[in-house]
Amino acid sequence: MAAVLELRNIVREYRSEAGILRVLQGADLRLNEGELVGLVGPSGSGKSTLLHTAGLLEKAEGGKVLLEGEDCTALNDAGRTRLRREKLGFVYQFHHLLPEFNAIDNIAMPLMVGGTGRRQAREKARDLLEEMGLGHRGRHQPGQMSGGEQQRVAIARALANDPRLIIADEPTGNLDPATTDRVFATLIRMARHEGAAVLIATHNLGLTCHMDRVLTLSEGKLTDFT
Repeated sequence: MAAVLELRNIVREYRSEAGILRVLQGADLRLNEGELVGLVGPSGSGKSTLLHTAGLLEKAEGGKVLLEGEDCTALNDAGRTRLRREKLGFVYQFHHLLPEFNAIDNIAMPLMVGGTGRRQAREKARDLLEEMGLGHRGRHQPGQMSGGEQQRVAIARALANDPRLIIADEPTGNLDPATTDRVFATLIRMARHEGAAVLIATHNLGLTCHMDRVLTLSEGKLTDFT
């Protein structure tokens, strides 16, 4: 299988008055197309840092990040932004929706920024809302929806550009079990039928039985979960 994401010997450090805190100490990861991989570890272990580095939101102090074989290490901000827009989808525990726009426009906006026409973008948004069980909520603003509904809109937004890599940081942390199952089924579909690589950080060990692999982040390195 072709690798969608490769992390090679990633080092991430944070500097403060107390000194240097090394969060990632030579982390390695290969994530193939169609693969669903879980990431577990205690709070403060660096899971979000690893996800932000893999998603080109933060730069590593050492090592390489490759996305579909392209070395992203030396890319400038514009190049990293281009790849995030074209190939990545991000799902966070908190939705970060724009409160002044309705659900359809929140989903369609990234597509339009990337050059998709308004009508086509909104049609794609409606289809994704239907898949999330929210076809009736398209014209509602975030403040008119429950927290679980807002999160499903945010997940639909992350999938709108048919990403090659989906990075999810506790995506179901605030959802009820039924909604969690629906969201996870969508992520499985993206992997199995669309060929996306999916990396999910979660505390919900019940979800890990559906994943191809589960990795633990401990002492700055990734190991197989046991």
